[in-house]
Amino acid sequence: MGMTMTQKILARCAGLDRVEAGQLIEGKLDLVLGNDITTPVAITEFDKAGLTSVFDRDRIAIVLDHYTPCKDIKAAQLCAAARNFAHRFQITHFYDVGQVGVEHALIPEKGLAAPGEVIIGADSHTCTYGALGAFSTGVGSTDMAAGMATGLAWFKVPSAIKVVLTGTFQPYVSGKDVILELIGRIGVDGALYRSLEFTGDGVAALDMDDRFTICNMAIEAGAKNGIFPVDQRTLDYLKGRVDRPFHAFEADSDAVYEQEVVIDLNTLEPTVALPHLPSNTQPVSQAAGTRIDQVVIGSCTNGRIKDLREAADIMRGHKVADGVRCIVIPATQEIMLQAMAEGLIQTFIEAGAAVSTPTCGPCLGGHMGVLADDEVAVATTNRNFVGRMGPVSSKIILASPAVAAASALAGCVADPRRG
Repeated sequence: MGMTMTQKILARCAGLDRVEAGQLIEGKLDLVLGNDITTPVAITEFDKAGLTSVFDRDRIAIVLDHYTPCKDIKAAQLCAAARNFAHRFQITHFYDVGQVGVEHALIPEKGLAAPGEVIIGADSHTCTYGALGAFSTGVGSTDMAAGMATGLAWFKVPSAIKVVLTGTFQPYVSGKDVILELIGRIGVDGALYRSLEFTGDGVAALDMDDRFTICNMAIEAGAKNGIFPVDQRTLDYLKGRVDRPFHAFEADSDAVYEQEVVIDLNTLEPTVALPHLPSNTQPVSQAAGTRIDQVVIGSCTNGRIKDLREAADIMRGHKVADGVRCIVIPATQEIMLQAMAEGLIQTFIEAGAAVSTPTCGPCLGGHMGVLADDEVAVATTNRNFVGRMGPVSSKIILASPAVAAASALAGCVADPRRG
């Protein structure tokens, strides 16, 4: 009986020849990640346990991205705690205001994730790095504390769902539509503690930004992780970013999967998730005309350069509709600079959008775009739960950058294919 990609990676980190679904293992970690919300909790547990050293200052990353630039005194205190810890242990990969980016865009950009590596992060969307052929998953702050001290973590080896992608994208369709389609089919618990392993000839049609988006939202189907095979696109992305040795694993031909889902990219349409679950999906054409108050383009899901290009192409030469607020948040400083060089920032500002420094702010209802009672937002973020971006009466519609940009111009949910 063969192993999946994820199982092979976990076998390597545990020093075993093979592992099976359901097996408990202890594995060596390649990176431990935290942010300004979760790291202070981990620090409290770290100190409470009497720990006095970290396993490797080069393999810990602390990214102050959620409430920064600090929105209030409490946020500032959290950042100060993380900052002091990073200085105390001389953490190499510490990113503060001015160098920071949304963590799940910043980590790959900085070359801190590579194929075959095992990464834990005290943030549920750590599963993003499966786009590079890594096993990455979210953990609690206590596990982060233990990981920082020992470089080890316990895992239950997940079973897997095979997602076969075929064909190529039609115009205005992207990775966001793929993952929304998948979650709509299997539900928010359809992959509970399973690995979502993407394969098929359609993988070649996905650029790295599409793959990051898809793996980022694997958790929204309940998955332990999402993962893509390593191909030439992956290697091209890693070139100039990762100079350490890495191992690209392939699933065995006789690997066991609990389920197989086929998605035909040729027939996939721009898709939205209506309130209040990412699984409440339908083609944008069926939701068109729904009133909105705000549009957010950004986040760890869709704040990369391709996302900004798609949005700018639609908004160029047009104006955001009266009564709609449009907020654009490049995910990292590097992406911000690239967007400036390409004239994308000017396009957004001329269209009447507000452009923010990199932050997670509005995604979790933190700052830079909190909703009021009964307001409706179209967002390129990853969750649309009750109260996620504001009061419980507010609503979030998840969408791709193309749909979000078209909606900002129309003043309602809009299909980008309609011009």
